[in-house]
Amino acid sequence: MNVVAIFDIGKTNKKVFLFNENYKIVWEKSVNLEETKDEDGFPCEDIEVLQKWVLDRLEEIKELTDYVLKAINFSTYGASFVYIDENGKVLTPLYNYLKDYPEELKSDFYKKYKGEEKFAVKTASPVLGSLNSGMQIYRLKEEKPELFEKVKYCLHLPQFLSFLLTNEAYADITSIGCHTNLWNFKKMKYHKWLKNEGIASKLPPIYYGKDVIRTKEGLSIGTGLHDSSSAIIPYTINFTEPFVLLSTGTWSISLNPFNNKPLTFEELQHDCLCYMQYTNKPVKAARLFAGNEHEVQTKRLAEHFKVPVDTYKEVYFDKKITANLRSLNYQIFYPKKYDFDILNACPFQKRDLSQFKDYETAYHQLMLDLVEQQFFSTNLVVHNSPVKKIFVDGGFSKNSIYMNLLAEAFPDVEVYAASMAQASALGAALAIHENWNPKPIQNDLIDLKFYKH
Repeated sequence: MNVVAIFDIGKTNKKVFLFNENYKIVWEKSVNLEETKDEDGFPCEDIEVLQKWVLDRLEEIKELTDYVLKAINFSTYGASFVYIDENGKVLTPLYNYLKDYPEELKSDFYKKYKGEEKFAVKTASPVLGSLNSGMQIYRLKEEKPELFEKVKYCLHLPQFLSFLLTNEAYADITSIGCHTNLWNFKKMKYHKWLKNEGIASKLPPIYYGKDVIRTKEGLSIGTGLHDSSSAIIPYTINFTEPFVLLSTGTWSISLNPFNNKPLTFEELQHDCLCYMQYTNKPVKAARLFAGNEHEVQTKRLAEHFKVPVDTYKEVYFDKKITANLRSLNYQIFYPKKYDFDILNACPFQKRDLSQFKDYETAYHQLMLDLVEQQFFSTNLVVHNSPVKKIFVDGGFSKNSIYMNLLAEAFPDVEVYAASMAQASALGAALAIHENWNPKPIQNDLIDLKFYKH
């Protein structure tokens, strides 16, 4: 059986899948790898351990007698650079994008390049410190110039894993084009600051996501994709009518591939950004830290009502409870005038839990507050574009209260819970489809459940 291997590397969970020609998973392995610490004692990925895990799994796959390995690709978390010298040796730890960025260095940088507002609009990148991966290179250059001198290439993590197998260094537009400060979205090329700072020469040539590198053994190896951009590929392949994908996990990210209006500074301040698709088209996106908020508040609820933390899994949508809560709060649901202040903090944080008669009622209120935030966040990318459908995937797609409230919030749009096995990995497999798979792509890769408002 012909298969493609996809390494899907998350911050905590590392997975590898074999997909057959019908894109069904036929074999998988996963592991949680221990983190290490960088020279400042900040937790970070242990790049040596990760390399070893990838190479060991590849050897294991090659020994499987039931499968013929035709191709390999990678989908990994973004905003992380690996710096290699001319011999391909890794020069630094894989710095964590959550690491604090020196305030002075940041303000000097933006002063030099026309200020935060102009720069953020040009690069479609909110000001996020280390999460703007280009700023990590700038920091290395400023703080460790001797080390920076030795750098032959700066590779985003997906491209480093591809380099590990091919010894060929490339850049990829989905990694460059996601809140990195590297790409000028107006001119659709690298921002000139990279040349000014002597960084441009350390960025390898761009290779396109659908193309592969052929090895001597006849394997087709992709250059890897940023996982958020990879997760949208199955949807853009299956649906041509305008839609928004609401990808939910720790972050809830609303992705609209049909909104090509330039980002405004106001949108950037509300955590909007652009991702690049592997086809070189921008995707307007809005982020909300909703999954994290849900986790924090369900712990608070569990402590208050003295119940297990996952009690919410047994609570189902009750129209009477939500109607009652709305009347109590005098809540004019989803006003025509946008009140974006709500995006700064979930209203539930300030609610007095002793006002609720039971856990079920309090949990419904939490979901009302989260969905109200979600309405404003998603509207930032739906606004002024012809969206007909919203697909929700990830954790919240399985939450009946969330899904029913979201359908009520968007009465003019069809709202679906979408499920598919491993969207990011599947996207990375589909991106290189024509290089390994003679069969046509099937249109039943995504299961949909419609929610009426």
